[in-house]
Amino acid sequence: MKTGLFGIGLDTYWPQFDGLLARLEGYRLQIRARMERMNVTVVDAGMVDNPDKAQQAAGYLKRENVDIVFLYISTYALSSTVLPVAQQLNVPVILLNIQPAAAIDYAKLNAMADRGDMTGEWLAHCQACAVPEIACIFNRSGIRYDIVSGYLADETAWREIGEWLEAAKVRHALTHGRLGILGHYYGGMLDVYTGLTGLAATFGTHVEMIEMCELKALRDAVSVEEAARKADEFGATFDVAPECESEEIERAARTSVALDRLVVARRIDALAYYYEGYAGNDYEQIVTSVIAGNTLLTGRGIPVAGECEVKNVQAMKIMAEFGAGGSFSEFYAMDFTDDVILLGHDGPAHFNMSDGRVKLVPLPVYHGKPGKGLSIQMSVKPGPVTLLSVVEGREGFSLLVAEGESVAGPVLQTGNTNSRYRFGVSAKTFIEQWSKAGPSHHCAIGAGHVAGKIRKLGFLLNIPVRQIASP
Repeated sequence: MKTGLFGIGLDTYWPQFDGLLARLEGYRLQIRARMERMNVTVVDAGMVDNPDKAQQAAGYLKRENVDIVFLYISTYALSSTVLPVAQQLNVPVILLNIQPAAAIDYAKLNAMADRGDMTGEWLAHCQACAVPEIACIFNRSGIRYDIVSGYLADETAWREIGEWLEAAKVRHALTHGRLGILGHYYGGMLDVYTGLTGLAATFGTHVEMIEMCELKALRDAVSVEEAARKADEFGATFDVAPECESEEIERAARTSVALDRLVVARRIDALAYYYEGYAGNDYEQIVTSVIAGNTLLTGRGIPVAGECEVKNVQAMKIMAEFGAGGSFSEFYAMDFTDDVILLGHDGPAHFNMSDGRVKLVPLPVYHGKPGKGLSIQMSVKPGPVTLLSVVEGREGFSLLVAEGESVAGPVLQTGNTNSRYRFGVSAKTFIEQWSKAGPSHHCAIGAGHVAGKIRKLGFLLNIPVRQIASP
């Protein structure tokens, strides 16, 4: 992911105020250096102080194919030097209204003997002067932008800049991502059905359709030794329950090896799956033994969602790219006594979010699905969490987000993921607000509070973001 950066000023000032240009250039270089420490490639187009340089900067940033542009307002500048760059790049622009200090040193400035020098000193702190002008011209031109205000040592401003950079990275990952669909939807879950054309158009994600017979062929080719190594990985990663039969572990291990190969062969970085088939068909060996392998993939940042929940695996991918995990969940029950909501699923899970080691346990029946096999049992560790849903409504896609807490307490030991969550509103109010926003019954749960980053991602994707139940 490449981020563009350029400064703006007015070339009329440079011969008038000795040293001003070098000083302002130094501030931009400080901003670039700190951005680069955030693990991004910064394409710096330098100082744009006249219309000719605006054209040169636009051409340079276009050739470098930047994903987002930060416009550093180093002093007052004419909007005619800004508009050509923004128009030609057609990417979101973040205005950096960043002063060199929290406040002007009034005593120092007023003590200067020369009013020309005083003016030069003022101009070095004159970033806010151009903000309304640029915002005005962007509003009138239909250019999408936002503003970060502060000063060079302002950690609040740098936290905002960091969130913009993270959101741009996630958008880049989505637009370059490959989402696999294996099998078909769970029949009758109308909320889960989604338009793949709209999804690709909104997020830029490539959708790869995958046949079950391809996974079966990969599974058939797994050797005894490869299955044994994968079973050892299960033992190293999971707390394997003693009642897990060796035959079931071997069956899940073979499927897990095949899933690893499928991910590589199709170059996918997210997967939605579901399959039933006719009773007793060969594919039943696969679909009833995928949870352990899918959990390993999810923990590696390749999220997998069951019931072919395409929208939710996209939400899980967003969480994974933000470094927040992203575990597949649905609403299980409400505890009105403790004012919490229970969420979980029969897998897969994100084991990096688990409170302790994830358990691998046998299930005699997959409720609502064919067969039996191994499943995942875990609770999300106590602490801040964010819920995210990719919502498809009448007007297209949007993001629904809520911040809350995973809290300790009794949970169901049914061989599923299961956790207790409390929000800034009552459990009753939360479930009503969340449901009325129109998501499917699944959601992605991430560790930490990342709603601010998600709002910025929504801006970059040009889709609405709705947040409810702030803590």
